[in-house]
Formats: sequence, C-alpha cells, structure tokens
Amino acid sequence: MALFGITDGIARGVEGVQARVSEYLFEPVIRLGVTGLSRAGKTVFITGLISNLLARGRMPQLTAEREGRIEAVYLQPQPDDTLPRFDYEGHMAALMAEVPRWPDSTRSISELRLSFRVRPGGWFAGFRGPTVVHLDIVDYPGEWLLDLSLMEKSYETWAHDTLIRLEERPEGAEYLALVRAEDGAARLDEARAQALARSFTTYLQAARAAGHSDCTPGRFLLPGDLAGSPVLTFAPLRHPGQMPRGSLWREMERRYAAYKDRVVAPFFRDHFSRIDRQVVLMDVLGAIHQGPRAVEDLRRLMAEILQAFRVGRTGWLATLLGAKRVEKILFAATKADHLHHEQHPQLASIAEALVAEAKGRAEFAGAEVAALSLAGLRATVEEVIERDGQRLPSVKGRLLSTGKPAVMYPGALPADPSRVLAPARGGATRWLDAEYGLMTFAPARLNLRPGEGPPHIRLDRAVEFLIGDRL
Repeated sequence: MALFGITDGIARGVEGVQARVSEYLFEPVIRLGVTGLSRAGKTVFITGLISNLLARGRMPQLTAEREGRIEAVYLQPQPDDTLPRFDYEGHMAALMAEVPRWPDSTRSISELRLSFRVRPGGWFAGFRGPTVVHLDIVDYPGEWLLDLSLMEKSYETWAHDTLIRLEERPEGAEYLALVRAEDGAARLDEARAQALARSFTTYLQAARAAGHSDCTPGRFLLPGDLAGSPVLTFAPLRHPGQMPRGSLWREMERRYAAYKDRVVAPFFRDHFSRIDRQVVLMDVLGAIHQGPRAVEDLRRLMAEILQAFRVGRTGWLATLLGAKRVEKILFAATKADHLHHEQHPQLASIAEALVAEAKGRAEFAGAEVAALSLAGLRATVEEVIERDGQRLPSVKGRLLSTGKPAVMYPGALPADPSRVLAPARGGATRWLDAEYGLMTFAPARLNLRPGEGPPHIRLDRAVEFLIGDRL
C-alpha cells in the first residue's frame, strides 16, 4: 500500500507537469482572482466583465479587440469540478429584467472559464494561426482574503489588536462589556463560549454595516456549512495572568489555531496560491462617506492584503512546476458612475494614494500594480445643476429604496488626495472642511444592441492591464 501511494503520487505529479506544459506551450490559462470587501460591487463587476468580453462593442481600449485579432470568445464549463459555477446567466437575467435589480452578492467561492480564439500580432502574425487562451475567473469573498493575514498572528496578538480596535468603536461596546466580565483562566463553559462568539459576530456585522473593513475572521460573516462549529466558536479575550489546561483562554486559542489550519490554510492551498492576476475592488466612495476612520481602515487593509499575495514573476520552469506568483494586481475604486466624469481623476488619485504603500512593495518584488476608478455597470447619467450660482457636476439615477429618479451631487473630491488621507491617518473623526454624500442607485433598464455589452466605465482599461499582454 505504501509503494502504491508513492507511485500514485509520482504519477499524479507527472500528469500535473504534463498538463502545465500543455498549458504553457499550447493553450495558456490565466487564472484571474476577483475579490472585494462588502458593497464593493464584485458580482456586478464580474457580470459586466463577462458580458463585455462576449460582446465587445464597448471595449475600445482592449488592444486585441481594437486590432481585430479576437475572433471569438465563448463560455466553457469551469475546469474545477469541485467549485460552483459563477451564475452569470442568473445575474444577467436580474440586470435585464423589466424592473432591473442588483444580483445577489457573493457568499462563497465560484469560478467560470472564458476561452478566447485570438490571432497573433506583431512579427509572427503571418506565420501562425489563431491560438486559444483560457481565462479562469475565480470569484471569492474579500473577507476570506483578509483572513490570510491571520496566518502570521498568534491568538494572543489577534485578540490584543482586536480589543484595542473595539475600544475605539461604539459598535464594540456590548461585546467589551461582556468580555470584561470574563476570566480567561476560568474553566471552559461551552454556553459562555458560544455566547461570546455570538456577541462578537454581532459586533462584526455592525462594524461592517458602519463601513469598517477590518472584520476578521471573515467566515464569521459568511459561515456557510461551518455555522455553529467549534472553528467558528471563539472570540478575543483579555490575556489572563494564568492559563491552566481546560481554561476558556486555552480553548479559544485552540479553536483559533484550528480555524487557521482547517479553514484559512485550505483556501490558500487549493485556490488562492494558484492565481496569476488579481483584481481587488474597493468601495472608496463608501469609505469617504463614512468618514476619516473608515478611509484609514481601508488604507491599512490594502497594505495588509498585499502581504497575502506572493507577488513577482517566476521563470518558465518554475511555472511548469506549479510555483505561481501574482504578476499583476489591479486595485479598482468602484462606483465611478456615482460621480460626474469631471471628478473621476480625483477618485483615481485617492485610490492610488490609498494603495501607495502596497504598490511600492509589490513593484519592488517584480509585480505590476495599477489603481483606477471604474464601474462594472453604469447605473446613472450625468447632469449639471445650478445652485446658488454654482455649477455642480452631478449624476441622475433611480433610487434603490423608492425607485424614484434622483439627482446627486456627492460633494467635491479634492484634487490633492492628502486632503483625505492626512485627516484619516491623523485620527480625525469627521471631515472638517467638506461634506460627502452618497445615494444608492438601482440598475438602469438595459436596451443592448447586438454586439454590445452593458454600459460601463473603464472596464476595457482594466481588462487591457490585466490580460492584454496575453491576448
């Protein structure tokens, strides 16, 4: 049996190398990870991306399309039989309905494959026929990505850092009152442990609703079939003077370690470590609307997120042997359609400033990093209104809450991003010299002409950066 296991392992390894050789030389595969924190619009982004790659009439900035070299793009079954398929058709049906609605948000990981038949460009155009390039889009919740930072933290460190954050937030008051009455050295009482976990989960939900981004562990918010299990029944405690066996602290520490080993590590091993290119969607406008502290949370998290990526380039031999690194990362500020185009440069500048620390580290390691503002689906039209003799560049859309049309002027974003980032890093609780508003719009009714995908903002530029070099 041992000999069979060894030979079977060798055979599987050889088959894996053969598959990667075939990929590398004949039909290359690009694995594009797409993630974003709550309300960043990830499902809409992926749906708009797929639709505009299948019908490319609105993709002039995609070089291979502009040069007429893309002969066909078609959907294929996802290559991983263990993953759910991204429900592209269902999401498009929601957006194309008589009364359009936003599709349901991501609750778990899913995948979809797009295959391109592309004619080569440059010197070899006349010597080679069309090639096939596969794009595997891997959709996963941003909360899962944040959990990767826990791999480097002990329970003691995580608990200490988390309780400090709770002290600064009104959402954490109820849990803090509960934890102050607990003695981590006392013997484990399962009912008390469950009560702590429930209260901490309630805090995480409230913190996310208030615009905070650092809501870990992520599976507490998206538990799936792990709901009620011991790996989701822990919470941060104050460090006790003693930690005897069988104590509440020891058990919380054990369950935290199990969460990392059995939930976080398998995700990294089976999915995340195989990604070639990555999109991280950011609700920058939502953070600005929530205030300086939400902006600082987002900036800090973007730096932490990048540490989870193995960035840089690998040689061809390392690629064949499975040693992949993320070559390109795009940080995208979504909901650009909530601003008049005159303010898009300011939004892009703020997004770039938010990821400046992360960008420098990744570029030093050999990866390409970009930041831009975009909208996977445009839900508004632009208008200019006059108020007190001032010209206000605005947008008009259908309110999600009432369905009635409304015009929004969100406020003037500063040309200098430090006007936003400096108060955030300085601990300010509100903006002193400006007010930023935000409305939630419903999707507009779509009437698509043949060959056109849904209207978007800079989706073609995003695709060109992410995969243009492989088409």
